[in-house]
Amino acid sequence: MRQSGLPLQSIAPCLGILALLLCAVAAAPAHALHGKNTSNQVSNNQNNVIALVGGTVVDLSGWGRSAHDLHDAVVIIHEGRIIEVGSRITTTIPKNAHIIDCTGKYLIPGFIDGYAGMSTQGQANANLYMGVTTVVAASDSRRGPVFTAANPSPHIYLVDSAGTTDNWSLLARQPEWQTMLYRGQRATELNTDDTARQLEATAKLGTRVIKIGNNITAANTQWIINRAHQQGLVTYGVFISTPYRVGIDAGVDALPFLSHYEIGSIPEELQRPLVQDYDGPAADTAFDYAERIPPNDRRLVAYAKLLGSHHAVLMPAFSNYYLELPGHRNLWQEPAAQLLDAAHLSTPPNPQTGELDYPLSPWTHRLPSMAQKYLEDNLRKKAEVTASHLWRINETIFRAEPHYLTASGSPIGGTMPGISLHTEMELLVRLGLSPRESLAAATNNYSLAFSWNELGAILPGRRADILILDADPTENIWNARRFSTLILDGNVIERESLLKLKH
Repeated sequence: MRQSGLPLQSIAPCLGILALLLCAVAAAPAHALHGKNTSNQVSNNQNNVIALVGGTVVDLSGWGRSAHDLHDAVVIIHEGRIIEVGSRITTTIPKNAHIIDCTGKYLIPGFIDGYAGMSTQGQANANLYMGVTTVVAASDSRRGPVFTAANPSPHIYLVDSAGTTDNWSLLARQPEWQTMLYRGQRATELNTDDTARQLEATAKLGTRVIKIGNNITAANTQWIINRAHQQGLVTYGVFISTPYRVGIDAGVDALPFLSHYEIGSIPEELQRPLVQDYDGPAADTAFDYAERIPPNDRRLVAYAKLLGSHHAVLMPAFSNYYLELPGHRNLWQEPAAQLLDAAHLSTPPNPQTGELDYPLSPWTHRLPSMAQKYLEDNLRKKAEVTASHLWRINETIFRAEPHYLTASGSPIGGTMPGISLHTEMELLVRLGLSPRESLAAATNNYSLAFSWNELGAILPGRRADILILDADPTENIWNARRFSTLILDGNVIERESLLKLKH
């Protein structure tokens, strides 16, 4: 199953981020970037100063390979920002602070979903309920439009395409862009002058990530990566026409989807036809080859070493295959699932079984029920075999020690907003990351990979999106679900009230 389109503290970077946010505010609702909260769901501190006292601040720096946790810590929050972090012995608590006793608890940053849709208020609530305080959000035919008016909402970092016609571009409904971006029967590349204007215009809307898609050819990919970086935009590569090695060497920031980036291992004779046939028989042949490549194949091993030695980080979105891998559970039984409408989920699992259904072609309805069941079981087994083989391919890639970021890819392929960010962390641990490294992939790795220095860590100057947990998540990734308190923008969210969605 191929997924497409389905996404330090120095003064200078902070000023750069601030300038970008101010630019975005002029063109988009404030809550689209900062999150917006209602009084019945957020308890605001009248003094505007909060002190989190006595907990352990979990160290998620160094790609999760550092472990200098700060015990008996004090975290001071003022006006939505962390202003001081230190030990209780050395840190003075302001007299007017509202104190939250965190003794015996663990403090980590809010989670980041690096590529997902968020098209309803229920999906926004589900993300927050599961501790996802930032969503890098994309609009497309399966995920629907991003709902920027959600209230309350995680922070939304917008994804847009560049260099191609795209009906789902953030610019596509603007009169001056409608004709140029209309896709027609097949996506076509734009010239560099139009692409340059497109990048500038989408940045003014508050876009943070440029997705370079299937049909973009190598020269344009290199040009877009360079131009996007000049504008402070992060680049995601979902390549077909462009060889993955070219995009990686050009400095692409992230490679989403394990079902895409594996074609970086195909031989040159399969890559050449993809320049013209990125969505036809040549692409099918390339993906079939990549999905069946032996895990010890020399091309795959060489490709893994390339991934491990370059700038690009991997964003596997394992959760898109969670229900086809062993050891999964029925996600509809999660409390947050009650917030989700199956009509807004693409290929949701069966609510009774928790499994994916495999619809048959209409002609098969004439067959006896036993024959139909045989065909359904055969489709399921094929999907499970593909998922298992992709997993083994990623075990080979993992051994080359690339860096990882979390992305649920929701709400497609049986994934669910918020919930599937946790299955993603669980699967990263199953792959071989430590729980601390998995937590870092959902938090501070975004700072390291993208220079998003406003989030991802409990440090002075960072946004006060903080999860207070009842157990140590570095001991067991399941403890990342044991929420005591959720703080968004320095406000304490009444988490259980998020389940009381008004329809």
